[in-house]
Amino acid sequence: MSGHSKWSQIHRQKGVADAKRGAIFTKLGKNLSLAAKLGGGDPVSNFRLRLAIDQARAANMPKDNIDRAIKRGTGEIGGGTIESITYEGFGPAGVTLIIECLTDNRNRTAANIKHYLTKYGGSLGGPGSVSWQFEQKGVVRVKNVPDNLELQIIDAGASDITPEDGGITIYTAVAALRSVKELLDGQHIPIEYAEIEQVAKEQKTLTNEERTTLDKLSADLENDEDVHNYYTNATG
Repeated sequence: MSGHSKWSQIHRQKGVADAKRGAIFTKLGKNLSLAAKLGGGDPVSNFRLRLAIDQARAANMPKDNIDRAIKRGTGEIGGGTIESITYEGFGPAGVTLIIECLTDNRNRTAANIKHYLTKYGGSLGGPGSVSWQFEQKGVVRVKNVPDNLELQIIDAGASDITPEDGGITIYTAVAALRSVKELLDGQHIPIEYAEIEQVAKEQKTLTNEERTTLDKLSADLENDEDVHNYYTNATG
């Protein structure tokens, strides 16, 4: 069931280089600002902001940076206007992609995304061209879950609990993400990340050569400061 979440990879990275860390902080700052703009600066009442703060802390973003990004979103300090744009398209070997961007320059971002896709034999699609192949879900990543807690997690709204990549991934309906996260927090279960993701309904297996090309496309997306999250239907 796993999709390809950028922040899940960032959280598992160790020893991020300073240059890359700066790019990550830029992405996280945009996410914080937009969350605060849409729902206010109080993470108690703004669950989206709470998730954004958790992501920033997981990447060791300094508290001052977090606070400034939130204040930019609420208008307490000046800053560029950030908007959320989602692109759909096709990558190498017909892999489908959903690319979520946070940007202050729509034209720049659109041109970059189109360039990345065509560079590796893909193309930009129109709205709805691939989104029907994905389902929006809450996704929570933990290292392990005690057996006696699994039923409580299901009762809280989990639809699937799956061992993946040396840990446990919990899938929920979007509306149940908050209750599942709060249950785990209440039980002092360390959460690696929790967010809303696009999960592919069916996965596509790639050859080694196709995987190599997709990895190059992924690297370009990773390095673009406007790209917040991206998902594919490729396995692995």
